[in-house]
Amino acid sequence: MTPEVPAERQFAVVTDSTADITPEMALEKHVDIVPLAVTIDGETLPDGVLTQEEFFERMRSAPDLPTTSQPSVGAFVEAYERALETARSVVSIHISSQLSGTVEAARTAAERFAGKVHVFDSKNLSWGLAWQVMDAAASARAGLSASEAMERLTAARDQVKLIVGLDSLESLRRGGRIGAVSSLLGSILNLKITLTVDENGAFAPLGRSRGEKKGIEYTMEWLATQMGTARKGRFAVGHGLSKERANRIAESIRERWDATELVVYEAGSVICTHTGTCWGVAVWPEG
Repeated sequence: MTPEVPAERQFAVVTDSTADITPEMALEKHVDIVPLAVTIDGETLPDGVLTQEEFFERMRSAPDLPTTSQPSVGAFVEAYERALETARSVVSIHISSQLSGTVEAARTAAERFAGKVHVFDSKNLSWGLAWQVMDAAASARAGLSASEAMERLTAARDQVKLIVGLDSLESLRRGGRIGAVSSLLGSILNLKITLTVDENGAFAPLGRSRGEKKGIEYTMEWLATQMGTARKGRFAVGHGLSKERANRIAESIRERWDATELVVYEAGSVICTHTGTCWGVAVWPEG
């Protein structure tokens, strides 16, 4: 059964597929998702068409690393036109402008709507972005205006943090998005790299660990630093072809903190193109 759309929405929420929000959750929260695209072995597909297993199988067998591309301006125009059929305005929240041209495409499309579309750079990705989208959706349900939601988003952006653990740097290196993380390149056997997204929305290195166990221990230590004295928080644990590992991290989080929300999710094809197999945790401390 399709959730009923509120009769008079102050604003609609739009995001892109790098938020890693499932179609079911997007439907429930009344969020419109504009997909990026992945080109693999000569075929271009919208993000989300391939299952994670299908994507990694095709990536392993393809002669070249997949490539990704941002949505077109036209795709955003169509999304905004749909949204404005049921809402007075739009809040459009997207992957960091330091990692993709998606925000710029959204802003170009927004120019056609005479101030009715408000574009927000999350300066994050995956559920570092999705928690901000969820906050905007909550603002919409509460009847807040678009400007009020944008103010809340600015605060949320400062509070939501993301850590990503990589089994290998090869995908980031080949995709040209390694930046400062290159300082962590090494030849240590089974080296696990952890990185975050800094205040400017760019990848920044955190550490390197020998083996998965140490990498996860480092992840938990980092989360403790972000939580500070807070005992409650919202968490999202993502993975690239490593669900069992994600579940172990989620259980460790439950044992240590009061998780008011805890999502375990699969990273999409666009994210996995650049990370390879991985884990990640987005945290939003409360109180």
